[in-house]
Amino acid sequence: MIIDVKVPQLSESVSEATLVSWHKKEGEAVARDENLIDIETDKVVLELPAPDAGVIVKLIKGNGDTVVSGEVIAQIDTEAKAGAAAPAAKAEVPAAKAAPVAAAPAASAPAAAGVAMPAARKILDEKGIAAGDVTGTGRGGRVTKEDALGAQAKPAAGPVVAAAAKSALPTPPVAVNLGDRPEQRVPMTRLRARIAERLLQSKNDNAILTTFNEVNMAPVMSLRKQYGEKFEKEHGVRLGFMGFFVKAAVAALKKYPILNASVDGNDIVYHGYIDIGIAVGSPRGLVVPIIRDADQMSIADIEKKIAEFGQKAKDGKLSIEELSGGTFSISNGGVFGSMLSTPIINPPQSAILGIHATKDRAVVENGQVVVRPINYLAMSYDHRIIDGREAVLGLVTMKEALEDPARLLLGV
Repeated sequence: MIIDVKVPQLSESVSEATLVSWHKKEGEAVARDENLIDIETDKVVLELPAPDAGVIVKLIKGNGDTVVSGEVIAQIDTEAKAGAAAPAAKAEVPAAKAAPVAAAPAASAPAAAGVAMPAARKILDEKGIAAGDVTGTGRGGRVTKEDALGAQAKPAAGPVVAAAAKSALPTPPVAVNLGDRPEQRVPMTRLRARIAERLLQSKNDNAILTTFNEVNMAPVMSLRKQYGEKFEKEHGVRLGFMGFFVKAAVAALKKYPILNASVDGNDIVYHGYIDIGIAVGSPRGLVVPIIRDADQMSIADIEKKIAEFGQKAKDGKLSIEELSGGTFSISNGGVFGSMLSTPIINPPQSAILGIHATKDRAVVENGQVVVRPINYLAMSYDHRIIDGREAVLGLVTMKEALEDPARLLLGV
């Protein structure tokens, strides 16, 4: 029986996707639920499992093609055997068991070259190395992140260019070396193009203004030192700083609801819930998973969710639902050593908090110069609906909560 392989239902905010890399070719056997292809949307990379065991009899869409929800991209014959469907395929066992046999030599077979995991693909793109030039140690011969990290570019440009042209991945060719000024033209990934579009939209549609303040992080650091070990034993997660920043932001959003609002035409939409987006770096670029109902969560719950998001972002496993929505965002440039920045609002939100590296600085307290661990906070906001008063007082509320964490417990 011939069955269709269709693009899964995408979210309402995602109209189309791109086929990144087929892991099977026509005539090869496939097991039920085996990953057939990676599909990239402007938010996540999805793995499309085989709906049933059988043999790939037709690939309707190729690597790099743009597709929509429900579109047929391949066909599987559930009654065929790999040997009968394609003499070149050497599988001689029933179709349901052919996938493991066919996958074993994939790392050395030329037809399987160019199959890389999403995290590995980003690293190889940055190195200018075609996936087909790397021996994969992952399942079915796929190139893993560790393989990509250890890969070295070939000394001659020609073979790399040729391999890139044949690769299943959209790796661009390296431009001609013009003396000491070489250039390489790299097409944006769908995610990077979407990030560019949204940031430009934010700049053009919002009246962005940024207010700053400094926070003495000594009280929070003291709490972490005093209770960090007990916290980790009790909750199974490390007590970080982000939990405190999220709770401080929640306190400010409750006190000044306009910071949690958004613009819809000529209307201001006040949200009766607080969903905070946490900007996370991933191999594919910046993603912003959402902590739902952050105002109803404890610091332990928040830390667990952030740790979960971090691991999923690293593995490329964040779902579209986890990246959709949000009423306020937090961007932590401090993990990269940033001292100060002016974060850009994530539309349709109206405000975003930027936090930075905590450094010992000389400050004046009671007429004396003392050294304190200081973090500079920056909050960008849409001046169309948020006045300077609410923005400044909202940031002051965050500062006071962090400098006196008991406020977070007492709600004052």
